[in-house]
Amino acid sequence: MRILVLGAGMMGRAIAYDLTRRVGIDEIILADRDRTLAEEVTDWLRDRRVTPRHLDVSAPRAVRETMKGCTVAVSAVPYFFNLSLAKAAIESKTHFCDLGGNNRIVAGELALDSMAKGEGVTVIPDCGLAPGLVNILTAAAIEDLETVDQVTIRVGGLPQHPHPPLDYQIVFSPHGLVNEYMEPATILRNGEIIEVPSLTGHEEISFSAPYEHLEAFHTSGGSSTLPQTMHDRVQNLDYKTIRYPGHMEKASAMAELGFFDTVPRSIDGIDVVPRELAVHLLTENLSYNEPDVVLLRVNAFGTFEGRPREVRYQMIDRYDKETGLSAMMRTTGFPIAQIAYMLATEHISQRGSLPQEVCVPSQPFLAGLRERGLAIEKTVHEG
Repeated sequence: MRILVLGAGMMGRAIAYDLTRRVGIDEIILADRDRTLAEEVTDWLRDRRVTPRHLDVSAPRAVRETMKGCTVAVSAVPYFFNLSLAKAAIESKTHFCDLGGNNRIVAGELALDSMAKGEGVTVIPDCGLAPGLVNILTAAAIEDLETVDQVTIRVGGLPQHPHPPLDYQIVFSPHGLVNEYMEPATILRNGEIIEVPSLTGHEEISFSAPYEHLEAFHTSGGSSTLPQTMHDRVQNLDYKTIRYPGHMEKASAMAELGFFDTVPRSIDGIDVVPRELAVHLLTENLSYNEPDVVLLRVNAFGTFEGRPREVRYQMIDRYDKETGLSAMMRTTGFPIAQIAYMLATEHISQRGSLPQEVCVPSQPFLAGLRERGLAIEKTVHEG
């Protein structure tokens, strides 16, 4: 069994780390356009099964050649590569999963369903934290209800010790972060699939100390395909991102001023893309590399045997001093590694390009994450 991890950045490191803790894997290929980075991560992992390799994922032929002979390929590169990588995986007869995060790219991947089935391959996009883990938690919560009125999904990755002005630090791709703030959010409202602007829908939310006073607001991509797959069962469903108070207002001001625009501006004869500059500045100024925390709460409200019932899944995960893995790396990397392993071992047997809430068995999946130290707590309230 050979597994290919594309990207040796923060998430690729966490995925490879998780895979080295599993049995039955013969080789883990860690590929990155920066071979030195792949070699550094390989040295850190100290596992003879890990092989570093240089690979530019924008080169289709090289990608196909690398994928051939691999049981599963896992994408931990920016979302805009995932559609071409999914196509390459199907052509190479290699199962594929990615961290996703962009609704249009995911729609393109799901449109490959017939092609994937024809090659006996499974493609599963959006397999990280949110989208990812929350989709499977939502499916698990709905299993405990007969009718479902509402599902609320709230997730945030935050610094444990916030710094102004945004009280945030870069814990995953800044391209993905800006995309979440700029693309519309898809939700279910009264049984209808609709879009609402991101950076709207402000609400207050509280967790245990010291996270009692936080905010949440609509962002794009977090619920992925849930509005489409659940619209026959759920009346209302939305996803919101958790931040420290005041973040939404500041991010909204940046968006309104054009900092996240993609149309080039000519400045002294030089074309500048505002979003590219913003991504550069966010990375430069918010890469604190300090202890973080991930907060997650999925609530499903409905009925069971004629009585009101609420099913809640909640998780608080913190930076791991022992491994040096951030909470965001753990809660994003471990879920996709679990799915990759389930694909490699045939615990996911459906073929085609599929949403994870449709094809990933929730209980084995969650059991695997709990074994890896993700404290996902379930509570059920009746009446």
